[in-house]
Amino acid sequence: MSFVSDKVNNLPPYLFSEIQQKKRELQANGVDVVDLGIGAPDLPTPEFIIDRLTEESKVAANHRYSTYSGIKEFREAVAHFYQRQYDVELDPETEVLAVIGSKEGIANLMHAAINPGDTVLVPDPGYPVYGPAVHLAGGKRAALPLDDTNGYVPLYDQVDDDSIDQAKLILLNYPGNPTAATASYETFLEAIAFAESNKLLLVHDAAYDMITFNGYESPSVMQVPGAKAHAVEFGSLSKSFNMTGWRIGYVVGNKEVIKALAAFKSNIDSSQFIPIQKAAAAALRSDFLDVEAHNAIYQKRMEKLYAGFRKLGIEADKPNGTIFLWAKVPDGFTSVSFANKLLHEAGVIVTPGNAFGSLGEGYFRVALTVPAERLEEVIERMKQLDLKEVTR
Repeated sequence: MSFVSDKVNNLPPYLFSEIQQKKRELQANGVDVVDLGIGAPDLPTPEFIIDRLTEESKVAANHRYSTYSGIKEFREAVAHFYQRQYDVELDPETEVLAVIGSKEGIANLMHAAINPGDTVLVPDPGYPVYGPAVHLAGGKRAALPLDDTNGYVPLYDQVDDDSIDQAKLILLNYPGNPTAATASYETFLEAIAFAESNKLLLVHDAAYDMITFNGYESPSVMQVPGAKAHAVEFGSLSKSFNMTGWRIGYVVGNKEVIKALAAFKSNIDSSQFIPIQKAAAAALRSDFLDVEAHNAIYQKRMEKLYAGFRKLGIEADKPNGTIFLWAKVPDGFTSVSFANKLLHEAGVIVTPGNAFGSLGEGYFRVALTVPAERLEEVIERMKQLDLKEVTR
C-alpha cells in the first residue's frame, strides 16, 4: 500500500533539484563549479527594502495574520505601480491579490480556474513549472509552439483545433524564460483577441517585466483595451528587486478570477508575512534606481557572455530583457550531451533546452547570475573544450 498520491508519483523530477545534486557531488570532489543553471539573482536586495523590513518587524501588530488578499498597503502599491509604469488603473480591492511569489500563485490559479480534464495551452519552450501545475490541478497540457524564426511569439495556427476547442486557459510569459524573448504591445493585442475569440482565460507571467536593456520597456497585457475581461497578469519582486527568498508577488486583472484565487488560497495559506508585504510596497513605490543599476550589471554580463559565445562559434540572440542568455548548442551535440560536457569537463552548469519543452532541443540556457569575472572564466574553460566532438 502506498501513502503517496498518483498525482505526486506521476510528477517528473524537478530538473533544478537534480542539477543541484550534481553540483554538490562535483564540489565534494573538489571541483570549482560555476553554476549558471538556476535563475537566482546574486545581487543584493536594496538596502532601503531591508531597512523597511527590519523596522516593520519590530512592530508587534505586524506579527499577526495578514488579510487573506494581502494588506491594503501592498495592494495599493501594486495599483500605484501599474498606474505609473503602464498607465493602467486597477482597483486594489477587487483587481489585485498578493501571492507568495508568482510560482505559488500560478500553481494555485490552476486549481481555482480549471476543472479536471480541462486543457491548458502551455508555451513550448517555457518555464518548467507550468506543466506540473496543470497536472496537479487535474488538467491536460497542450503545447503552444514558440519559434526562434518568429521571435518566440505564439504560433496560434500551429495548435490543433481540438486542443483549442478543449482549452480553458492559455499561458504566456514575456520577457520569456528560458528564451529571453520580449513582447510588443501587438503581441498582447493578438493574444487578447485569440483568448476572446476562443473563450479562454489568458494568464501572463510577467516575472521579468522590469529587467530590460537597450531602451526596451516591457508592456503589460493589461494595457490592451478590454484585457480585464479576459486576462490576469502575475508579477514578482523576486528578480526585479532581488527578493527571491522573500516570496512576494501579485496577480492583477479579471475580478472573477482574482476572487476565485483568493477564495482558494484562503483555504491553503494566510498570505505573506506583513513586514515583507510592507517592504515590498516600499519597493514598488521607490524611484527604481536600484533596478536600473542592477539591469546595467545584467546587461554588462550578457554582453560579455554573448561576445564570448560568438568567438566560440556559439549562436545566440542578444536579448533585451531577463537574466538569461538562450543559445544554440554546437553542431553534433544534443542539449543534454552539451550540458553534460560543460558540467563534467569544464565544471560549468547550464540548463539543457529540452528541459523547457520539446522545441527547446538544440539550445541551452545560461543564467547571468555570477559576476563578470566568473563569466570570463567560463569562456576560458570552454575554449579548452573540443566543441566539435560529438557526445551523445
